[in-house]
Amino acid sequence: MAVGRVSFTKAERERLAEVLWLLNWVSVVTGAILFSLGVFLKVELLRWQEVMSEVTVVMLLPHTLMATGISACCINYLGAKICLDCTDTNRFLRWKLVLMPYVVCSFCFTACVLMGALLCLGLHSQLEASLLIGLKDAMWYYKDTDVPARCSVKRTVDALQLQFQCCGNHGYTDWFTVQWINRRYLNMTDSYVQDRLRSNVDGRYLMDAVPFSCCSALSAGPCVQQHLSNLQSRPHPDTARGRLEYLSSGALSGLSGGLRGEVSLWRKGCRQALMEHYTDTMQSIGLTTLIIWLFELLVLTGVRYLQTAMENVLRLGDPASQADGWLLENSFAHTARTNFNIIKSLGKCYQGDEEDPNINVPTNTNEEELPSSLTAV
Repeated sequence: MAVGRVSFTKAERERLAEVLWLLNWVSVVTGAILFSLGVFLKVELLRWQEVMSEVTVVMLLPHTLMATGISACCINYLGAKICLDCTDTNRFLRWKLVLMPYVVCSFCFTACVLMGALLCLGLHSQLEASLLIGLKDAMWYYKDTDVPARCSVKRTVDALQLQFQCCGNHGYTDWFTVQWINRRYLNMTDSYVQDRLRSNVDGRYLMDAVPFSCCSALSAGPCVQQHLSNLQSRPHPDTARGRLEYLSSGALSGLSGGLRGEVSLWRKGCRQALMEHYTDTMQSIGLTTLIIWLFELLVLTGVRYLQTAMENVLRLGDPASQADGWLLENSFAHTARTNFNIIKSLGKCYQGDEEDPNINVPTNTNEEELPSSLTAV
């Protein structure tokens, strides 16, 4: 029994073909939108690729959207031409052999659109892991301004912290564990610098300070970037005790280590800031792609009805007659079993003990036996 059987008159078939012609042109526009979304997402990812690790996996999403968008423009442009010719039976004949492969290609394309929507919602963990490792490496290479392959890392990290109002990987204290000042800017004859270098097993110059890009532009006072370790043991300035200690500590005069330093730095980590940015972007793109997938599924369903109805008209031999259209000629189980048997037969091979129909085929000949006298030597 056919699945989704619907009867169409000649006028209904023509109206369906005209509507599908219009919807296919709308699908060309949605394909261009998909391509634009892929380009936008790729630009956003490439913009901060220096603070990411394993960019190849993340880049799968924009490339999928771009390829799907181009395919949508091509497939739906061809679909518009086919649907326009389906309004006439004679013009439909030249597309009869092309229509079924077109429906199969449209089905695969629609599946790719769905895959793009699911990727937008499923790459969250991969993106977070990429940012976690990438930001850690970028902070490590922040000081390497004289290394050709890493000279732009400092500029990228500073731009990231200023634009997204963040500091460090998880917070500003992450800068305490890396040497972010290049050695050529250190006074190696200073005893204080020498003591700090000797106090670290790796010979790194560590200090409780942060780069200038961590300073908050919303702070009313000066930005305190150094001697920040003791800030964690002080009360928060929003509390009564914190305000009292802040006023009595002389921090208003800009002394280093004053409590003002805690509120003059961005508190949010850059990994969280970037994740919020990319999550909002991918969710918007994923929702748009999902809507486009539903629209393409509607167009595919209409094209399938039009194809089967026009083929049944040719079988009946009367262009003005009423004909049935369907999604599947048989039930889902029967269709799946038939396709499985076809695939199974393609991989079937004959074994040595099985009978090969191409071997030992008997032939009937009317040839007369030669006389024995002719065969004698």
